[in-house]
Parts: sequence; C-alpha cells; structure tokens
Amino acid sequence: MVTLHIQHSITDFDTWTSAFQRFGDARSNAGVRAERIQRPVDDPKYVVIDLDFDTAGEARSFQAFLTTQVWANPKNSPGLAGTPATMILELSTL
Repeated sequence: MVTLHIQHSITDFDTWTSAFQRFGDARSNAGVRAERIQRPVDDPKYVVIDLDFDTAGEARSFQAFLTTQVWANPKNSPGLAGTPATMILELSTL
C-alpha cells in the first residue's frame, strides 16, 4: 500500500468538504482504495488527507492531477488557503 499524504490550510471546512466530495469519482477512477481526512484538534482551518493506492505510480499520477487540474484552478479548489504540501509514503515493516 502507498499513501498520498496531503496537508494544507483551508478557509472554511464546509466549503472545502463540498469541493472534496465533487472529486469522489476522480479519486475512485485514479485507484484510491481508502481515504482519511483529519483535522488538528487546535486548528479548525487545517486538514490532513491520506489517500491509499496500490502503487506509487497511481499516487504520483493523482498527485499530478491535483496539482495541475484542481489546485491550479480556484474554481476547482474553493476553501483552499495556500499551497498544499504532499508526500508519497509507503508502509514499512520493522
């Protein structure tokens, strides 16, 4: 399993959630197997998103889609404040 980890500031959680939900089909079509949305307990204007994929290639492709098609267009990303930070993680065993 590979995770695309995303974190960024938001202007309003309800606005951001509505935009996130609009891209549900895009996530499914890109191979997202599971998703988790978390918020810091002391910062309601920040979100952390983890999207799980089978391969790093799928995660990289979706990361590129987000960068060029979603985050680059304010109409596609209402609620986004600032530039998202991302990283692709793989599960490690000790």
